[in-house]
Amino acid sequence: MPTAVPAPVPAADDRCPCLSGSVFAECCGPLLAGARDAPTAVQLMRSRYTAFAVGAAEYLRSTWHPDTRPGALELESELRWYRLEIVDTERGGPFDRDGIVEFRARYRADGERGVLHERSRFTREGRRWLYVDGDA
Repeated sequence: MPTAVPAPVPAADDRCPCLSGSVFAECCGPLLAGARDAPTAVQLMRSRYTAFAVGAAEYLRSTWHPDTRPGALELESELRWYRLEIVDTERGGPFDRDGIVEFRARYRADGERGVLHERSRFTREGRRWLYVDGDA
């Protein structure tokens, strides 16, 4: 069976892979392009999911807190991410210093389906949200 590859980066008017209901150009697109920072922990979580879905490893590294960021990041090419569900949030708003986002991310790998269920921790440094770590 051939190995799956990341989905192509969506066109500006395509539905955003994070399933927010917005088009890519109004949701995760500007974040992945570095045009602006995520205003909330949830939006950072959505953009990081989209980065996994389209294979944007550099964006993932740049939004990972330096204290917990791995030295190298290689995305698993056999995973195909196809659905994100935000389960719960705590804090993480524009005026908070930290936040938690619980989510389920569904994927396919080698013909099998799976779910990553994680409770992720985020911190805000200055005006920028960063992913710290999570409990799967």
